[in-house]
Amino acid sequence: QLVESGGGLVQSGGSLRLSCTTSEIAMHIYTMGWDRQAPGKSRELVARISQSDTTDYADFVKGRFTISRDNAKKTVYLQMDNLTPEDTAVYYCNAQSTARSFGGQGTQVTVSK
Repeated sequence: QLVESGGGLVQSGGSLRLSCTTSEIAMHIYTMGWDRQAPGKSRELVARISQSDTTDYADFVKGRFTISRDNAKKTVYLQMDNLTPEDTAVYYCNAQSTARSFGGQGTQVTVSK
């Protein structure tokens, strides 16, 4: 129900913008977020944005990544700047409310040295 796009291969120091869209859920009532999972590591929170546009970031992306949402387009974005090889992971979009949660299939981000 959530579809991520925008991943790919980028050089260290480069930028990517991930998008997550849905045609099935009322996105405006959910807190939207991005997680990531690197090979051999646990999934970790990257960023999230509440219904009132309050944002929260993991320390390791503060100042480099920006999460935003466009409820009219039912899309949430993750602008990633100054990428490093340590950002290489599968990035997953998620939607959460007190009653329900949804997730996507993920998009691969690979940062080369």
